[in-house]
Amino acid sequence: MNFLKSLLGTVKQNWNEPSPGNYIPYKEVVNIGAAGFGVHWASLLAATIGLDASNFLVGASIGLQPLHLSIMLIVANLAGMPMAFFRGWFFDNHKMPGGKFIPIMLRTPIPIAVISTLFVWLPFENWGYWTKVVVVWCMYMILQFFVCLYNEGWAFFQQVVSPNAQERAHVMSISQIIYSLAPTITGFIIPTIAGLTFGLNNIWTYRIIYPPFAVIGVVILLIFFPKLNERIILPKRGVEYVSIIDGIREVAKNKYFWIINSAGWVGFLESAYGVILSWSFVYAFNGEKQAYLGIANTIISNAALWSMALAPFMMNLLGKRNLLIAHNAINVVLLLLLMLCYKNLILVCVIFYLNTFINTFQNIYFPNIHADMRDYHQWKTGVRVDGLFGPLGLIGTFLGFGTGLVLPTIYEYMGLKDNYDVLYNDEMRNGLFDVLIIASIIGAILNLIPYLFYDLTEQKHRGYVNVLKIRAMFEDYGNNELDNELLIEAMGIINAARNNLQKVPVDKSQLKAAKKIKDKDEKAALVEKARAEIREAKRHNKMISSLPIVVEELNKFNTSRYQAQLESAARTLSLGEVYLYSDWKEEKLAAKRLSKATRQERIIRADAIKAAMEKKRSFKLLKKYGEENLTVPDNRIPEEIKSRAFNSERERREAKRELKAYTKAVSVYRRITKPYYDAKNLIIQEKNYNRLDEIEALYEKAVSAEL
Repeated sequence: MNFLKSLLGTVKQNWNEPSPGNYIPYKEVVNIGAAGFGVHWASLLAATIGLDASNFLVGASIGLQPLHLSIMLIVANLAGMPMAFFRGWFFDNHKMPGGKFIPIMLRTPIPIAVISTLFVWLPFENWGYWTKVVVVWCMYMILQFFVCLYNEGWAFFQQVVSPNAQERAHVMSISQIIYSLAPTITGFIIPTIAGLTFGLNNIWTYRIIYPPFAVIGVVILLIFFPKLNERIILPKRGVEYVSIIDGIREVAKNKYFWIINSAGWVGFLESAYGVILSWSFVYAFNGEKQAYLGIANTIISNAALWSMALAPFMMNLLGKRNLLIAHNAINVVLLLLLMLCYKNLILVCVIFYLNTFINTFQNIYFPNIHADMRDYHQWKTGVRVDGLFGPLGLIGTFLGFGTGLVLPTIYEYMGLKDNYDVLYNDEMRNGLFDVLIIASIIGAILNLIPYLFYDLTEQKHRGYVNVLKIRAMFEDYGNNELDNELLIEAMGIINAARNNLQKVPVDKSQLKAAKKIKDKDEKAALVEKARAEIREAKRHNKMISSLPIVVEELNKFNTSRYQAQLESAARTLSLGEVYLYSDWKEEKLAAKRLSKATRQERIIRADAIKAAMEKKRSFKLLKKYGEENLTVPDNRIPEEIKSRAFNSERERREAKRELKAYTKAVSVYRRITKPYYDAKNLIIQEKNYNRLDEIEALYEKAVSAEL
């Protein structure tokens, strides 16, 4: 009871204002959960239209063959690659009113609802097989244009709800508990309606379900998305332009990108077992148990509630990497058990319940791993990249052209082609299940291996985020745009680092003594006080653990590495903004001749080679376009083009071509002048770092004003 009162008191106190050290009030957490409910409601319907054999709508209902579906998916992925590049570039170079991602999510739900509803009402039963193939593929492509924008926007948004990793985990946990109701409800309603009407393998079921479900999802989204906020640590100068090529080039150097993505690429078989539950209900026992699939889905999905609630605590206890490894190891054990008992429907449900409990942890830790990777990338390169991680990930799409044929080939080899009724045959179905479970075990083990090399700890991440705050403070101060909130937060981090604070012991003796007190009121007060002291000690120790990275940042311009960079930057700056670096080869050769006997010398050498390569790219572009043809960026030009009044469609198309040409020209100019502006930014940063005494004086005034 005391715990409940304390919880309610905390929620009430922080309903409109976040608690100290956090960024998100509880009111917004609820809004995130409600918005996520709408996201999952709408995306579940759109996901029903998929190009794979386990999809009841296009497989069993429309009757497309598994191998043909896989080929259609390969062609769709190839055709969709240009859009993947566009989405990555758009997310990283545009910020509309409301943020980078929220405006996209407000504009895509209605097209998704309309297209998916139209899809199920097409007269497939009156068409020949190849007509159905073409129409399904075309509708899928149109739908995916909006679905990918929608899903990526939501995924990126979750990674920027807070720069505090632990708070982000708690927010995602609470909000996912709320929006997990969407798959719980649909997982019950859809199979139940199907069992009472035409069945999951009949398109008329989906014609009944889609229209009302689509409307509900759109209404929820339009209500709650405008209430959300994005929180990205950036100086007030705003979004920095990142070209597609430069973004991909930088992402390719991010070791955590390769670890995370390679795990998915090699573990593609892990989800092969997923069809066993639904196919057991629909096809085992001559289909007599199909009506109970909704009940089973509802019970099994309930397991996700408990793992979502526990996830932040498990992440805090084990760390994201160790939790991931434990999750995969337990999953292998459960798959081995499934191999022994998949003929028993009750035991199948039990194992899927446990499997859902374990797998749902990744709904919390995996987006946080991606968010940590992006924060690390911003710390490493100085540029915030979100969307441009996607295009390089298309390597997985190419790999998928081969791996995506594995399961359909297994299906067809085992006897499942265009007639799904063969699954009513117990011998055939059980043989297929054996193979799918073995494939899943192999996939789970392969998925685990890359993460053994993942070393981005919570301690490192906190240090990187603190450095980003400090850099933003220095840059905003240099631009006369520093606000008190960032000033106080960043200077608090700096003072902790400069004062060489030490960890404090976490003493639980007072808590143990308080629990022995007989007087209830006194006991409750002392227990809460002791717990608060323990929490503060743990928070202090976490902050202390990340300070070495902060100290390294504050002292970096005193190191030989940055002294060498400043010397090189001064030479580059003296050459002017637009310069033909015809001596880049000599500079590269000189860089390669530098000593590499120590780690510090190897870093200096790598920096020098990187700078020479930047000048090589600038040289080639300037030779290609000529200095006289360069377009200096001027924000008034695109604004003028967009504000024109058009008297015809021809004029509108001409304006679009003009805007596209201007955008390309600006991209060329920025790539040509990149060595100059990199040098300029480094010198300005060093100058700002030397003004710490001035900033500290402002900090003392701000603190005094608050007191």
